[in-house]
Amino acid sequence: MLLFLYLPIAVLIVFSFNDTKLRGVWAGFTTHWYTDLFSDPIILKSFYTTVLVAVVATVISTVVGTLSAIGIRAFSKRSQAVILNINYLPVLNPDIVTAVALMSLFGFLAMEQGLLTMILSHIVFCLPYVILSVLPKLDQLDNNTVEAAYDLGAKTPEVLRYVIVPQIKPGIATGALMAFTLSIDDFIISFFTTGQGVSNLSITLYSMAKTGINPSMNALSTLLFVAVLALLLLLNKRDIDLVDFEV
Repeated sequence: MLLFLYLPIAVLIVFSFNDTKLRGVWAGFTTHWYTDLFSDPIILKSFYTTVLVAVVATVISTVVGTLSAIGIRAFSKRSQAVILNINYLPVLNPDIVTAVALMSLFGFLAMEQGLLTMILSHIVFCLPYVILSVLPKLDQLDNNTVEAAYDLGAKTPEVLRYVIVPQIKPGIATGALMAFTLSIDDFIISFFTTGQGVSNLSITLYSMAKTGINPSMNALSTLLFVAVLALLLLLNKRDIDLVDFEV
C-alpha cells in the first residue's frame, strides 16, 4: 500500500531530473529544469506570493489563535464544548465548501478578490488548527503559577507575557508550523478566493498543467513536496522532543 501511495511521487522526483521533455523515456541526468524555474518571472512571482501569504497568515492566525485558546479555556466546560464544536467545523468541512463560502462572502461584501482576500482566507482555515494546538498545553498549565503572579501584583498583560506564554510556547510553535504548512500547501481555497494576476505556486502549477505535463512541473512539484515534507518532519520532531521532555 505504501508503495502504491509513494511510487508516483518517486517517479515525479526522478523525472524532474530527466534531460528530455518526453514522458517515460530517460535521456540522462540534468538539473536545468530547476534552473529554468528560478529564472522564470512567473514562478518567482508565485513563489513570493506563496511565502508572503503563508507568513502573514501564520503570524496573524498564531497570535489570534493563541489569544482565542486562552479565552476559550476561561469559559465553563459547557461553553467550551459549544465553542470547540464550532471551531471543529472548518476542520471537518470539505475545502471546496469553505472556498465557495468565502468566495460568496467576499462577493457579498463587494471586496475585490486578490492578495488581501487570499490572505484572509488562509487565516480563516489556519486559525482552528492553531487553537487546537494551543489548547492541550493550556490544559497542562499550572493555575497556581497564574494565581501567584496575580497575588504578587502582576497585571493581566504581564501574567500573559511572563507566565502563560512561556509555558505554552511548544503549543504555539506547533500551531504556527501547522498553519504555515497548510497555507503553503493550499490550492482549492486559494483558487476560489484569489483575483486576476495573483496566484501562489499551487495555482501556477495547475495553470501549467493545462498545457500538458513537462519536466518544469515535475521540478516545481518536487520542490513543493520537499518543502512540505521538511515542515512536517520538523513538526513531528518537536512533538517527539516534547514527549521525551515531559516523560
